[in-house]
Amino acid sequence: MQYECPNCGGKVQFDSASQQMKCPYCDSEFSVEALRERDEILSAQAQDDMNWETPETTWEQGEAAGMHAYVCQSCGGQIMTDQTTAATKCPYCDSPVILSGQVSGELKPQYIIPFRVDKEAAKAALRKHFEGKPLLPKVFKDTHYIEEIRGVYVPVWLFDAEADACILFKAEKRRTWSDAQFHYKETKYFNCVRTGSIAFAHIPVDGSSKMDDTMMESLEPFSFDGAAGFQTAYLSGYLADKYDVSAEDSIARADQRAKQSVELAFRETVQGYDSVTLDVSGVKLKNGKAVYALYPVWLLNIRWNDQLYPFAMNGQTGKFVGNLPVDKGAAAKWSFIGMAIFTVLAFVFQLIFM
Repeated sequence: MQYECPNCGGKVQFDSASQQMKCPYCDSEFSVEALRERDEILSAQAQDDMNWETPETTWEQGEAAGMHAYVCQSCGGQIMTDQTTAATKCPYCDSPVILSGQVSGELKPQYIIPFRVDKEAAKAALRKHFEGKPLLPKVFKDTHYIEEIRGVYVPVWLFDAEADACILFKAEKRRTWSDAQFHYKETKYFNCVRTGSIAFAHIPVDGSSKMDDTMMESLEPFSFDGAAGFQTAYLSGYLADKYDVSAEDSIARADQRAKQSVELAFRETVQGYDSVTLDVSGVKLKNGKAVYALYPVWLLNIRWNDQLYPFAMNGQTGKFVGNLPVDKGAAAKWSFIGMAIFTVLAFVFQLIFM
């Protein structure tokens, strides 16, 4: 029977000198038993089987009577508010929004994490983030812009499931030693098999195409311990984005995040090796379901040089993310000052030591 080298994929051959199976391409050696065991694992490896139950709960008649819907003419964003909240700009692109009517015909959120960080705390965090950055354009420190930070409930799909998994890791142990003539290096290879079951809850997937997925995931974690059953009263004074990425369209990302979670949990059980890499993974889900929730986020957009710079803060924990630009004029000024200081110091140095 022909075996493939686990390291490079070449066909291994029996080496009479070492009495091991040896790869002629990378010189790796394996016992016949180890290669047979690996082939048995691979042949029995189950393919991923990940199916989800998606929510179907909709607004009941009259339940959304006190809510209004706005639509952004620029990015198409649909914003929900209570009837007392005045919404004049889209929280994603800063364009004007117009009242489009009552909320209807959409899924109703099942859970909501209420804001715990208020607007004053969010503004203070922004000011702190902008402090001590001399190359930052002045517009970013303008109080007028900081005042425009908005609290938005971002739609997310939360995926729960139980997973049965069989995962094969490749591991290595290395040692080096020397004698009077040579330096030696030995590498031993191991197949580490992990099988078992694990349950996970509330893996979030962003349900808004306007909210940058990377930014939203950078704001994690949100603690579901602070979640409550959805009530429209929580929206008072805030905006709420309506999902435009369905649960079904979020499944691919949910599969990826679920599988990564399972593989990471199993990887943490492989200890005592110098290196460990994932070889083969099969994950089968059961009792998988998704629920619709709203997560609290403070959003601010600042436009500079015809480019929009978004900033976001986790409205539950206060975690802050956002990229800052560099004012080239300020950078040139500080570079000139630095060169001037360097020239003066060099001149003083010459006077002292000449």
